[in-house]
Amino acid sequence: MDFFELIRLNLLSPMALAFVLGIVAIMVRSDLHFPDALYTALSIYLLLAIGLKGGAELSVTPLAQLWAPLLAALLLGVGIPIWCYAILRTLGKFGVADAAAIAAHYGSVSAVTFGASLTFLESVPMSYEGFVPTLVAVMEIPGIIVALVIARLRLGQVGSWRDVLHEVLAGRSILLLFGGLVIGAAAGKEGVAQVAPLFVDPFKGALTFFLLEMGMVAARQFRDVAKAGKFLIGFGIVMPVLHGILGIWLGGLAGMSPGGSMVLGVLAASASYIAAPAAVRIALPQANPGYYLTASLVITFPFNLTLGLPLYLAITRAIFGI
Repeated sequence: MDFFELIRLNLLSPMALAFVLGIVAIMVRSDLHFPDALYTALSIYLLLAIGLKGGAELSVTPLAQLWAPLLAALLLGVGIPIWCYAILRTLGKFGVADAAAIAAHYGSVSAVTFGASLTFLESVPMSYEGFVPTLVAVMEIPGIIVALVIARLRLGQVGSWRDVLHEVLAGRSILLLFGGLVIGAAAGKEGVAQVAPLFVDPFKGALTFFLLEMGMVAARQFRDVAKAGKFLIGFGIVMPVLHGILGIWLGGLAGMSPGGSMVLGVLAASASYIAAPAAVRIALPQANPGYYLTASLVITFPFNLTLGLPLYLAITRAIFGI
């Protein structure tokens, strides 16, 4: 497939179309509404399903194949918030709190974008390493911590570190991802196969439901895009592409397959809108949510979901020469 065919394939997928439908629902002022309990249940299901599937693959993955990709993921998780903060401060002229808050979101990852990338690769099709959910768990925490450490060094005391660490480590995204990985690794492929009819087969359908809601959530924030300014809009598109290229390249250096390298690139290109906002709200209450939520949820997330995935695949093919 050429690049434009990949875009067509992605844009016409049920997941992307459901996201668009959510946007349309808000624009036409529909009475469509997701109960909070359903939204929470879907997020719990998706995170646990990702963890279980990854843990099952982790149980049969030799450590020799795992250490280099984990190191690459860790380097990205630490490096991205550092240079994002520097760019936001020097070029974007953001204050310390706002720059650190935005950097925390881009240093962390989006599990939903990750899930969408897996379904996209399966539709192409292109194989990837089964342990890639482990990279999600590894990358979600460091970016937040590094950005908040930068803020503390610049501003002094930042919130309560005990509360921040509790929010990050005990929040449902980390708890369910790590918990699912541990359960899947302990149970092995045979054990996870027992719950596959619930946690593996219906995954794409649940993701479609969740993206319908995410389209509605993003659409409600559209009015904040103009307030964010041209620089932040450009940042929310250009930086994910640069991070995606870096992640794909590092994946290749770490010995990952083209598909696995693309997934690492997608993780590097994504921005958190679940774990990071919760931690930033506690640690940097003075930071403007109109900046960090708009950048991660309204600009970067839709870009990655629609145009980003085929773009990262095209870049992967160019880097690997396939």
